[in-house]
Amino acid sequence: MATRIKELTSREEIVSAYHVMRQLRPHLNEEKFVELTTEMMFTNGYKLFALYDDAVLVSLVGFAKQTNLYYGKHVWLYDLVTDASRRSRGYGRILMKFVFGWAKENACECLALSSGVVREAAHRFYEKKFGMEKSSFVFKKAIDK
Repeated sequence: MATRIKELTSREEIVSAYHVMRQLRPHLNEEKFVELTTEMMFTNGYKLFALYDDAVLVSLVGFAKQTNLYYGKHVWLYDLVTDASRRSRGYGRILMKFVFGWAKENACECLALSSGVVREAAHRFYEKKFGMEKSSFVFKKAIDK
């Protein structure tokens, strides 16, 4: 496995990631994905990294460094997805280790994320492989337009 990790910053690079990201975010079409990703990069410091295996984009991770009163300086992990045809090959683990390293290099105190209640396999991955704990519930309500 000849892998490399690269930050995606240009519009063309972001578009090239859509085929994998849509597997995690199926509600987004390509245009909305590019629009939101670009806005998050400029306003929230969002970073999108791709893992390539032999020049094929197989996995993505998106995160931002944040500061708040309950976590202090931390990395908020927004997105972690591996192409469905390439799962269970260790790509997610490689990207998580990368993010933990990035967090340490950038003086973060922890890594936090929100994961859908039905994503039990993802929860086991975070808990068993990385020693993460369930520490809160996330609540949401749509705003009427």
